[in-house]
Amino acid sequence: MTLKNRLGGHTNSYHTYSVEEALEGIAAAGYRYVELSAVRGWTEHVPLDADAKTLGKIQRMMNTLGLVSLSLSGHSDLTTKAGLEDGLLALDLCERMGIGIMNTAIGGHYSESEDEEAFMGNIHELADSAAARDIRLGIEIHGEITKSGEASIPVLERIGRPNVLINYDTANVEFYGGVRAVDDLRAALPKLVHAHLKDKRGEGRIWDFPAIGEGHVDFKEVLGILERGGYTGPLSVEIEFTGEPWPPLAEVNRAMKASRDALVALGLS
Repeated sequence: MTLKNRLGGHTNSYHTYSVEEALEGIAAAGYRYVELSAVRGWTEHVPLDADAKTLGKIQRMMNTLGLVSLSLSGHSDLTTKAGLEDGLLALDLCERMGIGIMNTAIGGHYSESEDEEAFMGNIHELADSAAARDIRLGIEIHGEITKSGEASIPVLERIGRPNVLINYDTANVEFYGGVRAVDDLRAALPKLVHAHLKDKRGEGRIWDFPAIGEGHVDFKEVLGILERGGYTGPLSVEIEFTGEPWPPLAEVNRAMKASRDALVALGLS
């Protein structure tokens, strides 16, 4: 199996570290692409209110390291007007940095008690603003309403915007949806725009997301499903360990390299 999908490292894997440390670690691990995190109150590697000097510094750093932007993680609580405003700021970042995919979630990073009607009252403005800039939105498998690929499809149908699609997460589907990726991923394929490759240890609501190959997610079958389904879009490695406190930087770097090595052995490059 040889897949031609672009494989990136997610800077959220370096949650408590600087953007410089994140980009250097991702490049040193062998990745050529990167998903940048711009999540207010969580991982703000790209500040939502970044000025031209700040964005220029980040872009020059990426150029020096040979990294290309794959996507932007712009999660905010889209059930609120404040979250919508943050989402619009994240879209501005995408436009300014030439990024064509913005990942988000209904209730942002923290929320699980999601108000679907409030979300529906905001998502169309975000989607239409994204479409005007030729940017696609990836609604992440996260929380209750989009806890799985199967659960997400009717949500997308209700939104009714062709540029609002799924950002699949191979571990969140277990954590939130109680189903394994190999049993659910096929349902998401028709609407898939992006995927987080994330491993998991422990059943159910155990927060333990180690390096790829060190948990129980069957990535050989996951990649096989993607290949057979004709998915050629971007893939991003995300490692969230056991949460805060984050491991030492050397361990994060090791985990990112081990993850890429494991995926390359399965046919990704």
